[in-house]
Amino acid sequence: MHVTDVAGESVQPPSLESTGCRNVSPVLNRVGDKWSMLIVMILADGPRRFNELKRHIDGISQRMLTLTLRGLERDGLVSRTVEPSVPPRVTYALTDLGESLKQPVETLGRWAMAHIACIRAAQQRFDARLDGANEP
Repeated sequence: MHVTDVAGESVQPPSLESTGCRNVSPVLNRVGDKWSMLIVMILADGPRRFNELKRHIDGISQRMLTLTLRGLERDGLVSRTVEPSVPPRVTYALTDLGESLKQPVETLGRWAMAHIACIRAAQQRFDARLDGANEP
């Protein structure tokens, strides 16, 4: 896999053995976060302004969107561009690194959509067993 960092420098990803699970966990937490993945999916179609993102993501608070965008920017997945205007116009876009995450996110999204009925059925069976176990 070939990726570039924020400065455009080519970076060779290290192996799991050399980084260890402890080092990989924060990255997996970011890319596994539901809000982060929804933002990546929306930005996959092109740059968006903050309020556009908020309108597209049902249930996200302004604070959570701000925190998630900051985390994605900090991790180098999203860029934030402030255009000098009154009021300032802020646009968010995927970086090259963020672009490299599109395909895995889309694949995971397709898997979730294809299996949601099975997952819900399993949840109902599990919950029914728990409810039965709690009855006197």
